[in-house]
Amino acid sequence: MSDEPERLTMWCAGEEWCPITATATLVGKKWHPVIVHRLLVNGPLGFNALKEEVDGISSKVLSDSLDDLGEKRLVNREIVNDKPVRVEYSLTATGESLEPVILAMRDWGTEYVSPAEDPDSATV
Repeated sequence: MSDEPERLTMWCAGEEWCPITATATLVGKKWHPVIVHRLLVNGPLGFNALKEEVDGISSKVLSDSLDDLGEKRLVNREIVNDKPVRVEYSLTATGESLEPVILAMRDWGTEYVSPAEDPDSATV
């Protein structure tokens, strides 16, 4: 298996902005970029360890998100034959290639976003 990121085949309209919408489709769900970021920072993690790293996510949403990221070939799910048997999640080469995108999102947010103390008072 190659270490090169896999090219994903995705349909989108508009040749000029297709790469933007395709990337947004991959990381545009609320928890997807957070999960990718936590796996970038921490490396492979089991389900419970990943849930601890993604504060505020429910087990169902994490499970569904991991399934979706797996279908999009961004996250690997590996069964580790330890006692007891456990599942470990890691980024594929394509998932790892999102690092500059995820870090750019983090950097932009650091510069331009302030968390609201009261969620009802947020302007967005």
